[in-house]
Amino acid sequence: MAPSILAADFAHLADEVRLVEQEADWLHIDVMDNHFVPNLTIGLPVVQSLRPITQLPFDVHLMIDEPRRWAPAYADAGAYNVTFHVEACDNPVALAKDLRAAGAKAGLAIDRDTPIEPYLELLPSFDTLLVMTIKAGFGGQRFLPALLEKVRLARTARESGHLELRIEVDGGIADDTIEQAAQAGADAFVAGTAVYGADDPAAAIRRLRALAASGVVGH
Repeated sequence: MAPSILAADFAHLADEVRLVEQEADWLHIDVMDNHFVPNLTIGLPVVQSLRPITQLPFDVHLMIDEPRRWAPAYADAGAYNVTFHVEACDNPVALAKDLRAAGAKAGLAIDRDTPIEPYLELLPSFDTLLVMTIKAGFGGQRFLPALLEKVRLARTARESGHLELRIEVDGGIADDTIEQAAQAGADAFVAGTAVYGADDPAAAIRRLRALAASGVVGH
């Protein structure tokens, strides 16, 4: 479970992180540059300032142009996992190597309109595959179930290749969608509004985790 601080109160980020600290597995940090996506969020200084206040692993999602220029700095700042978009990178495997050399896990993100098939052969070079279940760039969008077909294809590739790969889903993940994402093969879940829009974010994570587990069992 990776709650997204994109949906948190930016005036009290440290407090918002502590609200989920006991229940979350990762803290998801959305970095947008107003170029690759039409929105501008937070960047490296926020990651650097949050790093000392929590033990949670940082799951950094770079929705930016030129990830080769910026991504290694997030690894150096202590990110556990740094994910960049295949649409923004001309040599994803080389950047994955750079990230691993800098001490982070390497993640590859596939946006809503990008077919996954051409990139399945790259998966052995990555630790995480992030499948967008919305169009990257804005929080609070409606989940698109048709995009779970990419998750199913990735799961088949993972199983046939015996890969150590996390399949993460991001976008519209909530009580009514997480179970079907887990059934499709996802095993990491980004939830923004569903967690930080709840009266009790920690309880929301517990509920989402239980629903995801029932999806796996159901499968």
